[in-house]
Amino acid sequence: MTAHPTVIPFKIRIPRGLKEAIALLNEIGGESRLVGGCVRDALLGNEPSDFDVEVYGLEIEAIVEALRKTGRTDLVGKSFAVVKFWTQGAEYDFTVPRTECKSGTGHRGFEVQADPNLEPEVALKRRDFTINALQYDPNKGVVIDYFGGRDDLEKGILRHVSKAFSEDPLRALRAIQFAGRFGLLLDPSTAQLCREMKREYSSLAIERVWGEWCKWSTKSIFPSKGLIALRDSGWISFFPEINSLVRLPQDPEWHPEGDVFIHTLHCLDAVVDSPEWQDYADHKRSVLIFSVLCHDLGKARCTRFAEKRGKLRWISPGHDQESGWLSESFLTRIGTPLGIQEKVRKLVENHHYLNSFPDSKPSDASLRRLSRRINPATTEELHQVMLADHQGRPPLISEAQEKRLVEFKARIAELELKDSAPKALLRGRHLIEHGRKPGPEFKPILDRAYEAQLDGAFEDVGGALDWVRSQSLF
Repeated sequence: MTAHPTVIPFKIRIPRGLKEAIALLNEIGGESRLVGGCVRDALLGNEPSDFDVEVYGLEIEAIVEALRKTGRTDLVGKSFAVVKFWTQGAEYDFTVPRTECKSGTGHRGFEVQADPNLEPEVALKRRDFTINALQYDPNKGVVIDYFGGRDDLEKGILRHVSKAFSEDPLRALRAIQFAGRFGLLLDPSTAQLCREMKREYSSLAIERVWGEWCKWSTKSIFPSKGLIALRDSGWISFFPEINSLVRLPQDPEWHPEGDVFIHTLHCLDAVVDSPEWQDYADHKRSVLIFSVLCHDLGKARCTRFAEKRGKLRWISPGHDQESGWLSESFLTRIGTPLGIQEKVRKLVENHHYLNSFPDSKPSDASLRRLSRRINPATTEELHQVMLADHQGRPPLISEAQEKRLVEFKARIAELELKDSAPKALLRGRHLIEHGRKPGPEFKPILDRAYEAQLDGAFEDVGGALDWVRSQSLF
């Protein structure tokens, strides 16, 4: 903590509706400052999207009355001193400075006391990390930094603001997503506070746990840094499937990068580095990140030192299938939506698909059956996972595997399998149109026809009907 804040001339572009609201508050004696993420993001060169405003010198009722002149308001509990404000299609939070006093266990065990005359430095002490304790004075055009947040951003450090950090156990998980989003390493003193908070992990609601893991999976630019923060904080012990990868050995000829945990870190950063990543929706990002995170979980159960190709090596046969149920176990405990869990398990269990064809190419029928087997995940998603797995072994690159991946991508596009499994060409209505009455025998006929379609026996409805006739099924 500094005795006097560092003041940095800086320009943040503020939306017109928010400017007007701040001007109204200024007119009645308020002093408004932007706080938190919007200031952090602007300093990083990113366009701020979420604006939070802390207002000094005004009671909450006066803030509500003033803001109503230019937009819609909602007071989110007077004790929390938060006003939701909507204007010109945007939402903003206005707050009165406040202190928080620990009154119970868990994330919500606090008593909040609003005080419009509170000193800014005191108000900011309740924030979690220095990078989130920055203020911006829109009237003077300066960033105000009481705790060295700008320096921490520049040095790549995630550091707590005060000892009050340890009063909220959720902050240990927030460290994961902030480290991943901004490429930060956890300060040793902050890591120590996280370790001291471990006894309160059980007090966290599963929805809160998932909320932080979700942000890590969708917003990270260096997801590996989030996993490193998880390890350094000691909270990795709550996720034994991941913890078991640390120091788990691999064959150094095939994995020169190190143990399974290190390999996983490289794979995570590789999937985010793909050219397509920026275009993916959050759901798909979560599916890919968690598939890559979980793809080798089974190695903890399968790894042994045994002879292979005439030499003793670390091997892990069958780890892809073991990784499937382990991924489900982990994802269930952190509250992952079922739609993501299902896709992740299918991708994890099939991430060694190409290794079944080391000296040949998969047939069209094999690729079609693969697309059905991993449904509702897609072969395009599987390609991303396999590619990340391959790229997670620096400096080793296998030209043969690269070629197989390129060919796989081309083949699934050619067979129109990128986004879904083939739809069944033959339907019950086709049988009815050719004189068959609906009945229990329809399903086995349609199932057989679909299997034949996957084998390439026909490519259209006419061909399907010819096949049915050839099998004497009419």
